[in-house]
Amino acid sequence: LLLSVPAAAPTGLGMEVMAPTTINALNGTSVKLSCTFNSCYKVENKQFSLNWTYQECKNCSEELFLQFRMKIMNKQLDRFGNRVEFTGNPTKYDVSFTLNNVQLEDEGTYNCYVLNPPDRQRGHASISLKVLTKEPPKRDSTVAVIVGASVGGFLAVVILVLMVVKCVRRKKQQRLNTDDQKTEEEGKTDGEGNPDEGTK
Repeated sequence: LLLSVPAAAPTGLGMEVMAPTTINALNGTSVKLSCTFNSCYKVENKQFSLNWTYQECKNCSEELFLQFRMKIMNKQLDRFGNRVEFTGNPTKYDVSFTLNNVQLEDEGTYNCYVLNPPDRQRGHASISLKVLTKEPPKRDSTVAVIVGASVGGFLAVVILVLMVVKCVRRKKQQRLNTDDQKTEEEGKTDGEGNPDEGTK
């Protein structure tokens, strides 16, 4: 199994969904298609929803093959049979799955859609799966691993900080909206209860 350098794919205002842009897998092996997300709210199974779809080509229609509504439901496409295994944990913001016995025909785009109310925006990330017929030659990747780990760690910290700031701002805005509504209602009450004292 060979993975490209992961890249965050933030979409929408409500949440960020992260997944590698490209994954390489050796024909006949198992591969994990990783998809995680950030949300300001705790995952509640009654409201949370997840869809995984497959696209054979850029302009092809999307085929739903895995869904979460209260529980995981596999849509058994003839293409995958029973080779799809959900290996994520929504309560830990992980909705990854594993594709077993990878075939050349499995190449294509895999779309991960996540919705976690009260977030209103549905998050989305795409993964391009490339199937290799032979393992590429090994290279000394020590430097690449160090650089990748450093960059990945930095990005993770940045995303975490931005997420915290966004959540704080959102909750503050919700409080301000509530306070404005209360002030408006109190103003109406005062206006109705106090006669004009300037006229005698």
